[in-house]
Amino acid sequence: MAGDVRILPVAVLISGTGRTLRDLLKAVDEGRVPIDVRLVIASTPNASGLQYAEFMGIPAEVIERKDYDSSDAYSAAIYQRCKEVGAEYIIMAGFAIRLTITPEFQNRVIGTHPALAPAFCGQGYFGRRVHEAVLEHGVKVTGCTVFFLDQEYNNGPVIIQKWTPVEPDDTVEKLEARVLKLETEALIEALQLLAEDRIQVVGRRVRILPARPEQPAPA
Repeated sequence: MAGDVRILPVAVLISGTGRTLRDLLKAVDEGRVPIDVRLVIASTPNASGLQYAEFMGIPAEVIERKDYDSSDAYSAAIYQRCKEVGAEYIIMAGFAIRLTITPEFQNRVIGTHPALAPAFCGQGYFGRRVHEAVLEHGVKVTGCTVFFLDQEYNNGPVIIQKWTPVEPDDTVEKLEARVLKLETEALIEALQLLAEDRIQVVGRRVRILPARPEQPAPA
């Protein structure tokens, strides 16, 4: 890896199987992403990804929206737990509830979307509904987006996008599988750039800085 790379302390938020969590931890084992998952938070006790986190020895807990009077209070509870474990970034890995992004966590909450934002974005566009819409509209390319979350659905400064052609014989299942693979790779790439301190956000634009040259080892 070029330049200085630090290990990013992160929290991962899930609502279901934890597929993205599994992919990230596999990439950690393979040396492809420099992150330390300090905490997994689920929005429901029914999230099967909780068991996987516990199996991997990662602290995991449930914070449910119904226990809080407002979205702001719910978000504050999640942020507080993330701060307590020293997580600098929060990864939304299939988390089904929108957080209120506070100034303290601006450009520190990372989300993904299975389309090329701003296409097929907004409330109601998630999971297979996105791929169904892509096929219904007959577009020729689709892909995925990794971005810093803001106060709107599937919005915020775009870090990375990857694309794939929409094939004539594509089904929702075929397209979903192809985009999921891209989504994982894009997220890993974004986290690597953060670890190398190569991301600069100016307004809505994300600039990827050049890699720093490796320093020679001391004699």
